[in-house]
Amino acid sequence: MKKTILSLMALALIATSCKDVKKEEVKETAQAETTLAPVSDAMMENSVIYEANIRNYSEEGTFNAFTKDIPELKKLGVKVIWLMPVYPISMKNRKATGDLSIEDIKDPKERERYLGSYYAISDYTAINPDLGTLEDFQKLVKTAHDNGMYVILDWVANHTGWDHKWITEHPEYYHKNAKGEVTDPLNPETGKSWGWTDVAHLDYTSKVLYEPMMKEMLYWVKEQGIDGFRCDVADNVPTEFWDYTIPKLKAVKPVFMLMESDKEYLFKGQFDMGYGWVAHHLMNDVAKGKKPVADLKKFLAERPGKYEADDIFMNFTTNHDENAWNGTEYERLGDGAEAFAAMTYVMPGMPLIYTGQEYDLKKRLKFFEQDPIEKNKGKMFAIYEKLGKLKNENPALNGGKNPASFKMLETYDKEPLIAFERERDGKKVIYVANLKGAPITFNIPVEGGEYTNYMTGEKVTFTANQKIEAEGWQYWVLTN
Repeated sequence: MKKTILSLMALALIATSCKDVKKEEVKETAQAETTLAPVSDAMMENSVIYEANIRNYSEEGTFNAFTKDIPELKKLGVKVIWLMPVYPISMKNRKATGDLSIEDIKDPKERERYLGSYYAISDYTAINPDLGTLEDFQKLVKTAHDNGMYVILDWVANHTGWDHKWITEHPEYYHKNAKGEVTDPLNPETGKSWGWTDVAHLDYTSKVLYEPMMKEMLYWVKEQGIDGFRCDVADNVPTEFWDYTIPKLKAVKPVFMLMESDKEYLFKGQFDMGYGWVAHHLMNDVAKGKKPVADLKKFLAERPGKYEADDIFMNFTTNHDENAWNGTEYERLGDGAEAFAAMTYVMPGMPLIYTGQEYDLKKRLKFFEQDPIEKNKGKMFAIYEKLGKLKNENPALNGGKNPASFKMLETYDKEPLIAFERERDGKKVIYVANLKGAPITFNIPVEGGEYTNYMTGEKVTFTANQKIEAEGWQYWVLTN
């Protein structure tokens, strides 16, 4: 972290066979009961969510290698683990690169490198053998529960891989072109392919798909004890499907539902949390000088009026898509990466840590092959540990169904400066940052009195409108 407050003072079946195993047999290996309290509104208030890319989390690329590090995630304040898809990946049309499929790779040895996209699923109720066995998965879930963490699975309701048995057994489940051929997903506005050629587009028009897809989701909740889902491209699937399915999941147990969307209508009674896409893109644009800080301030000030009070947003500086296709947070945010990371914890919502961020990950992880991170604790592990503790313990950062108050603080049109305050139950947390690489001088936008610079533990005293000098990208997290 850059110098912070010193200048103030002057986020048992082998999986290979799962495809052919009867669901009744799989049920017999379901995980044991745990004592973790069910998903609740209270747990959503102060959670940190961690996106686990199992393939790239370790050299082994397995559930077991990840499971042994779950106590490390606990140190970061993580309460929700989101597992990227754990299901077998289709071989047909499997992606090797963004443009080539595995059929384009002629060298058999080279083809072994390309493991395909997690999101090209060949069986919704089986385990990808590259990651381990069903028993290994169950051990991961139990370990997470024993450490006070909830596990949600990535669910891809919009499309399947081309090897999925529904392609031949239930072609009526899929979109067809004028020739009656199953298509990959098409842009509804242009009719052209999105380029996701490794997957086949499911069709919910006739509603015949509702029941079978719901049952696939229900299996993981009822038989394997998972705690919810992150729903891929949720707004590409009809709202009626979610209205049909989610209540049936919640009839079994409370579940936490995250959608890859920020559409207001999807929050209505079904999804708990959506993606904070607008804030994320504004952070990128501010960091690159494409948009003024005033645009970010305006959005944060106005968002509460656009959504219901109990709508939760996931705040992030990166995720698997952003990292792979748009670059690491250091590419996009530069020297402002830490200041924006801290902002995601203090602003309303739930902060996300993506695999490797805690270890200062500075590379784009390959999407279709294994590309393990290096787990060396540098600067950010301690930063996330400190921010996670504050998020977990200080009610002023409650960001769930009953969030703490949020107020933008007057910065007197000082362009690169942003300041806002969160307050709850007599506790107050203030975020102040210079979102520019050059130094600035400004009037401190807080009331006079004594505060703690949370990131250093140092006590500081301000007078009203005190002049402050800030280095480029310098930020403060102040507590009362």
